[in-house]
Amino acid sequence: MKLRFANERKPLVTGWDLGGAHLKQAKCLGGEIVSAQIVKTPLWLGIDQLRAELREMGPLREAGNVNVFTMTGELSDTFASRDAGIAGLLDLIEAEFGSDETLIYAGRAGFCDITTARGLGSDIASANWHATANLSAKLLDSGLFVDMGSTTTDILAFKAGELANDGYTDAERLLTGELVYTGFARSALIGIAALVPVQGRMTPLMNEYFANTADLGRILGTLDEDDDKYPSADRQAKSVAGSIARLARMVGRDSADLEYDEWVDIARWFSEHQLRMIHDGAFRVVRRTDSDYAAPIVGAGIGRPQIKRLAARLERPYLDFGSLIPATDAARDDASKAAPAAAVALLGSMHLKGTERPDQP
Repeated sequence: MKLRFANERKPLVTGWDLGGAHLKQAKCLGGEIVSAQIVKTPLWLGIDQLRAELREMGPLREAGNVNVFTMTGELSDTFASRDAGIAGLLDLIEAEFGSDETLIYAGRAGFCDITTARGLGSDIASANWHATANLSAKLLDSGLFVDMGSTTTDILAFKAGELANDGYTDAERLLTGELVYTGFARSALIGIAALVPVQGRMTPLMNEYFANTADLGRILGTLDEDDDKYPSADRQAKSVAGSIARLARMVGRDSADLEYDEWVDIARWFSEHQLRMIHDGAFRVVRRTDSDYAAPIVGAGIGRPQIKRLAARLERPYLDFGSLIPATDAARDDASKAAPAAAVALLGSMHLKGTERPDQP
C-alpha cells in the first residue's frame, strides 16, 4: 500500500526497531543513514519503559519526518500473547507518533499504515530480520546475511537479488537454522553448554544465571563496553576480574582457584562452542545461496567479531552491513549495530520514492 502524506517530499525518514530489551533508531537523510543508536528498554517491566525512553529521545512528531517501524518487543512477557503485544505496540506508536506520517514494516506484506497493520500480525511479528536481509539482497546478488545481537542470531540466505528463506515465523526459523537463540551480550552461559573443560576434565556447569556472554567478550577483549547495556549477572563490576569471578561460579569455583590464562582458555572454549552453534545453523542455511564461494557473509549486530570468525570458517569473504548500505562514515558502525532500524529507514525512503533499490554507498 502506498501511503499519501500531506507533504509529498520527505527528506528525513527515521527507522525504529522496538525490541524487548533494546530500542534501535536510525535516521535516513536524502537516502543515506546519517545517525543510529541503541538504548536500553526493559519492556518486560512494562510498556511505559519504552514510552519513557522514546520521549527522552526528543520530539517524536517533527515536521518533515516519516517514522518507520519494525518490532520484536511483542515477544516480551509484559504481553499475554504476540497478538496482544503487536496491538499494544501499535497503540503506543499511534499515541506517540500519530498515524498520518507513520509506516509499519510488515515483512513479506511490505509497508502499511497503522490501521492496516492491525490485521497483519503474523507478517509484522519479529520481522526485523526480513528488513535487513531484504535490503542486503537488493544491494548484492548473492550471500548470507548474519545479524548477531545481544540474545539472538539471524541467518538468512539470498540469491539473484531475492531472499531465499525457508521459514518466516520464529517457530519456523528455529527449525530451519535461520534463528539461533544465542547472542553476544545477554545470553546465559548455561544455554551454550552443559559441560566445560576445566584443567582437562569435563566439568558440569551450575544451572544458574551466574555469567553471560558479555563476560566472555570482556575476558577475551572482543566486547565493546557500550554494547553491554544491562547490569552483570551479579550486578557487580563490569571488569575482567569481575567477569572471571562470575565465570568461576559457573564451575563451582572462585577466581583464585585457577591461573588467569586458565580462565581465558575457559572463556575461549565457551566462545568457540557458541560459534559452533551459529556455524551449524549457517551450514544449513548457506545451501540456499549460490555455490560461488565468493558470495560474502554480510555481518550486522554487536556480535560481528563472531560473524567474522564464522566467515573464515565457511571460507567466504566478510562484508560489514555498514559498509554495504548508503551511510556517512561516522554512522556506519552504529548502523551495523542497529541494522534493523537502518534497514527500515532505507527501505521506507525507497518506498516513498517509489524505487526498488537504494543508492549505492
